[in-house]
Amino acid sequence: MDRPPTPPTPPTPPTPPTPPTPRGVWAVGIDVGGTGARLALAPADRVDDLRGAQTRDVPVAARIGASGHDARALLGRLLPALETLTAELPPGARIGAVAVGATGMALLGRDLAAGLPGPLARATGAEHLVLAGDAVAAHVGALGTRSGVTVAAGTGLVAIGRAPGAGWCRADGWGQLLGDCGSGAWIGRAGLEAALRAHDGRTGGSPALLAAAERRYGPVAGLPAALQPRPDRAGLLAAFAPDVLAAADDGCPAAAAIVRQAGEEIAATATAAAAAAAGLSAPRLALTGGLFNLAGVRSAAEEALARHLPTARPHRPDGPPLLGALRLAAAATATATAPFPWPVDPPLLDLRRIGGG
Repeated sequence: MDRPPTPPTPPTPPTPPTPPTPRGVWAVGIDVGGTGARLALAPADRVDDLRGAQTRDVPVAARIGASGHDARALLGRLLPALETLTAELPPGARIGAVAVGATGMALLGRDLAAGLPGPLARATGAEHLVLAGDAVAAHVGALGTRSGVTVAAGTGLVAIGRAPGAGWCRADGWGQLLGDCGSGAWIGRAGLEAALRAHDGRTGGSPALLAAAERRYGPVAGLPAALQPRPDRAGLLAAFAPDVLAAADDGCPAAAAIVRQAGEEIAATATAAAAAAAGLSAPRLALTGGLFNLAGVRSAAEEALARHLPTARPHRPDGPPLLGALRLAAAATATATAPFPWPVDPPLLDLRRIGGG
């Protein structure tokens, strides 16, 4: 008996595209310096470095008011950048924690501590917020959970030390009016003082720095009025530091003396932090921050450190303070199952729950 013909096989429907795999919990790190801020977004389980992170630069200068850093002014620039950054989250992902490492948090962070949590919680839906001083963020970025001393130098300057199982020990970071010795602002101010001495005909002046100051700022007679009222004057002073280094390289004795003294100040601050952190007889020592990109400053600091802290073990930083902020945020996401690996000591380091998860 003949078999009936086999019906044609219906076409196989196309395979639907595989939906993107949720990346789980993500972390946001924010580094606020004297002349700008940087943001980073990365999966909380992959923050060993910044290569896999998405980052944004925000040109916002720290503004100081009666309550310290102006949180509203900072948020006005951070939130739009944060919204753009978090729009790149994969489907199903969420932000577990945000960490902010800010210059002056320890001394001038009252307004930040009060003003940041609500807006950041609403903008990100994060469960945790970490508020850290710039020194702590720099240390965590440079050394992770290891003990040692970190010198963070840019517009300002601060050193922080931590012995195994102990808390934070800070040196300097007193701001450009009272300290930050050896910093970019300190070098710039010293250079401008030498320029004004030359303008007046006083001893210790530098015609080379006077010429450089007039090229950068215009007639030096207008400097007091131009600098004194500015809330970002620390950054304006630091902008003159490269001119001081250039003059030193060209043989200006006054500029060379400023650079040498900056190295001595950096070494003194690192030594103080190491001494305060009992148990650091041979500390790891990391130098981090934009000031150390100036070869003359780095060289002067290393020469002075070799004399004042000869037992130190130089450590190449794992990354910048932005990595530190990201590491802090990532650790905060895991506090339900693992202890936070750094000592919580407000206002140097504060860990807060800001959402319901």
